[in-house]
Amino acid sequence: MADPKGFMTTPRQDWPRRPVEERVRDWNEVYVPGALLPLVTEQADRCMDCGVPFCHEACPLGNLIPEWNDLVSRDDWRQAADRLHATNNFPEFTGRLCPAPCEAGCVLAINQPAVTIKNVEAAIADRAWELGLAPPRPPERLSGRTVAVIGSGPTGLAAAQQLTRAGHTVAVYERDDRLGGLMRYGIPEFKMEKHRLDRRIEQMRAEGTKFRTSTAVGRDVGAAELRTRYDAVVIATGATAWRELPVPGRELDGIHQAMEYLPLANRVCEGDLENSPVSAAGKHVVIVGGGDTGADCLGTAVRQRAASVTQLDIYAQPGAERDEDAEPWPTYPKIYRLSAAHEEARDLRTAPAASADARLFAASTLRFTGDEGRHVRSLHLVEVDAARRPLPGTGRALPADLVLLALGFSGPDRADGLIDQLGLRMEPRGTIRRDGGFATSVPGVFAAGDAARGQSLIVWAIAEGRAVAAAVDRHLTGSSQLPAPIGPFDRPMMV
Repeated sequence: MADPKGFMTTPRQDWPRRPVEERVRDWNEVYVPGALLPLVTEQADRCMDCGVPFCHEACPLGNLIPEWNDLVSRDDWRQAADRLHATNNFPEFTGRLCPAPCEAGCVLAINQPAVTIKNVEAAIADRAWELGLAPPRPPERLSGRTVAVIGSGPTGLAAAQQLTRAGHTVAVYERDDRLGGLMRYGIPEFKMEKHRLDRRIEQMRAEGTKFRTSTAVGRDVGAAELRTRYDAVVIATGATAWRELPVPGRELDGIHQAMEYLPLANRVCEGDLENSPVSAAGKHVVIVGGGDTGADCLGTAVRQRAASVTQLDIYAQPGAERDEDAEPWPTYPKIYRLSAAHEEARDLRTAPAASADARLFAASTLRFTGDEGRHVRSLHLVEVDAARRPLPGTGRALPADLVLLALGFSGPDRADGLIDQLGLRMEPRGTIRRDGGFATSVPGVFAAGDAARGQSLIVWAIAEGRAVAAAVDRHLTGSSQLPAPIGPFDRPMMV
């Protein structure tokens, strides 16, 4: 540790966001450009280099956080980039999209604000690209073995990169017209600009990974054919089967799933569309679901100039401080947080007049009502207690011209026929069954990420991609030198 008193003398300072009135007029990332690097050297000095760094346990990737914090505090960006990339293929993604369970496990967080681990990670990743410290790493020789990876989200990309670097010939199959999975069409541009994704994909191309876009395995190419053509198959399709809201009026026009709405907004940013056919412009918008996907819809609706935006969360509003009895350190605490999107909705006063926050907590949807044209116009809700029981006398209606359902995902989408064609065994909750080595019930076929684990975090997705790559490498060659995060991969997600 460069400064043994840094944690006592230096207060936490996060990467500043651009002014709300500025950033809602564009789709660029919400942070002040160029403001991160001047902060992180001093912020990295706050790391105590703990004898038992709980941030390791909190991070599914096992990132070497104290090591690269120390290197950043000394301005040694080359070594910091090496240590960061030793455990994480895509730190510029996690440095922007991960909710940072590592910070919840920071020892300093016991009685002070945690080290800004996520900001330091993003700074190292960005600096690595600026200084040319992330060159392609093609294998020295090929193994002669072939692997098909189905899905190009963070799990599929991490698995593909690791297997390519191990010398195997890897082809990634993606059903969409562009690569990246939910990072491409689910995550809004203001959370992560897509040139960062494009840059990594070009690095992977230079290493030798092959990509097949607009190809749905099970529909455009048979699953059995793929299994015959390749020595191993990795299923990393994610969990894209969205959850429904079976209440009266659900059939009305103007009610859409979040993943029907967000991809269209991203396609506008990509230049595919001039305007989204499902736009919030001038509409009263209600988002059902209090998670990150709902917040993504919120920020998107604000940028589309919605007349008002309300987000419903069925859970009660959490407190501002950690509940030490229910969620003791170092677990990830459920506390009141104000994301960039919530800040925008609050400051632009698109929230309901009765609240400074666009969210209504402890609210459950009862039904939708519409006009004579069968278009939704109102959402009827009721307040609920901790057991989600309706509270008498709390029912009311919200104006709603556009309703977005952000209720999460139950497992992989089976519409393309991949799962049925392979005859994969499934878990009762709808995910693909696998053993401790990521192998499915079909020999030579492996499953990783949300498709097998269930809906989780990007950091878990990358960790599973690295781990399944090591498992496939062992399957093909009898042993593996690929580094892989240490499980257990069947434990519940932390956030």
